[in-house]
Amino acid sequence: MRVPYLDLKAIHEPLEEELHRCFFEVMDESYFLHGREVTEFERAFSEKLDVEYCLGTANCTDSLFIVLKMLGIGDGDEVIVPAMTWITDAEVVSNLGASPVFVDIDPITYTIDTSKIEAVITSKTKAIVPVHLYGQMADMTAICEIAERHGIKVIEDCAQAHFASQNGKFAGSFGDAAVFSFYPTKNLGALGDAGAIVTNDKSLCEACRKMANHGALDKHSHEFPGMNSRMDTLQAAVLLLKLDYIDQWNEERRKLATAYTQAVGGINGLILPQFGGENQHVFHIFNILTSKRDELKHFLSEAEIQTQIHYPKALPFTQAYQHLGFQSGDFPEAFRLQNEGLSLPIYPGMEGEMQEFVIEKVKEFFS
Repeated sequence: MRVPYLDLKAIHEPLEEELHRCFFEVMDESYFLHGREVTEFERAFSEKLDVEYCLGTANCTDSLFIVLKMLGIGDGDEVIVPAMTWITDAEVVSNLGASPVFVDIDPITYTIDTSKIEAVITSKTKAIVPVHLYGQMADMTAICEIAERHGIKVIEDCAQAHFASQNGKFAGSFGDAAVFSFYPTKNLGALGDAGAIVTNDKSLCEACRKMANHGALDKHSHEFPGMNSRMDTLQAAVLLLKLDYIDQWNEERRKLATAYTQAVGGINGLILPQFGGENQHVFHIFNILTSKRDELKHFLSEAEIQTQIHYPKALPFTQAYQHLGFQSGDFPEAFRLQNEGLSLPIYPGMEGEMQEFVIEKVKEFFS
């Protein structure tokens, strides 16, 4: 039996008629940019998140760049980011002329270790970018308290955590602003690139909207040099449709995660994600840890089970940042995750027999 890591067709096939309707409605109106669906999605997404404002953008990387730039972050500034995440969070900081300051991750949640944040805060620190990795929220209560004490901004990276929650509040509703990715593989995915910025700060949202549209709110009223980062109408229409299904899909992911946990949770030498309590995980990724990671990955591949590694290198050890001279002991938990982490298949529409086959093979490997 072949088990894909992710099957987008399984997600989209039940929506085929509705997706076709979206496509033909957009084609019929022919407002491929600035169409009504963009405004409707921005309104619906912000309302569901319980935040005041949403701006659709071309992608999450642009979103983070725009927010940080509009907060005035640039040459000589420092921005705190977790050592283990996708490179966006560090590269955007670097491309603004600022310096990413890496902090190791918590060994349980794999999100930024809040006990280590204050040790790296300096007079140059302007912001913290907590990443809700794999669908698990960082400790936003602690992060916001630290930020308030030191007068620094908090910009949440929610690319992997659509409608994850903590103490009843959704990811993206805690900080000064938050950014989202709607890359096709995300829990809430478009049919191409798309992203968003959310905030409760009206002036910040307006500044970001100008920045994303050549420095202007109106076509020819350019107030400053901006950029071109707009969510197109088709992506907005698809996301508006999918927004009605996100709760169902997240619940499916949680059920699959629970099934994995109940089936292989007692295996010696295998560490599974911890979830429950105040955190509502949405399992964009189901990541396990084992010192036999590479052998297990090969074994599952031989059985035609696809897995992935998120991520092969923690940011301080990538070629992009190796000039900083960090060693494995500087970020031991991130280093461990890069060497032992393995992501198992998990997605809405995953057939029960497929998951049972994965479980069977994992048990066989460790037997």
